[in-house]
This record gives sequence, structure tokens and C-alpha cells, in this order.
Amino acid sequence: MGELEALRVRDEVLQAMYWMRAEGLDDAPSAEVLARFLAVPPDTLGAFLERFLAEGYLDSEATGYSLTDLGAELGKRTFADEFAGLTGAAHGECAEDCWCHSSPEEAARCLEDRVGHVH
Repeated sequence: MGELEALRVRDEVLQAMYWMRAEGLDDAPSAEVLARFLAVPPDTLGAFLERFLAEGYLDSEATGYSLTDLGAELGKRTFADEFAGLTGAAHGECAEDCWCHSSPEEAARCLEDRVGHVH
């Protein structure tokens, strides 16, 4: 497992888990659920998940893996960066001059405030 590949997979996993949690889909997805979601073989993903667990990005739960505070923060940041062009205001959500338009991070915070169930 190369370092660049590990960083790429880490960002994808944390971003997916952040999104799943924000949407109320799953707070602690299993390796199998994540593998299906990311279209990665479960055996391949398992080694990465164990690494991210050891590095403090994930916690082990009875049903799967959950984000630590560190993992959630990085997942939020990569999500905001990835979807910066798509996280602007939709009709009726916030005004053109909303503070969320200043950066991808602020857009993610505004989205969290509107959704109201991201921790």
C-alpha cells in the first residue's frame, strides 16, 4: 500500500462516511457497506480501514466503523473541497450574500446548520 494511495483512499473513505452520517444513512457503516459504496473490493478496503483506525481517524463499533473527531473534521474538509462548486445556495435555502459563499469550509458549516443533524 503506497502512501499516495493510502491518502487518496483515506480522503474517499472519510468523505463518504461524513456524507453518510450527515444524511442520516449510517453512523457506523461496516467494511462491506463502505466497499460497496466506494466500489472497492472488501478485502482491499479492510487493510486501509485498519490503518485509519490505528491512525485515529476511525473508531471500531459493533456494526462497523465510526468517525473520530479527527476523522470527521478531515471528512468535512475533503467533502467541502470536493463539492465546493455544488454547495452554493439552492432556491430558498440562503441568500446570495450568505456567509457560506466565502469558502468551501463555510459552505459545509452552513449546510450543517441547515440540515441540523451533523455532529
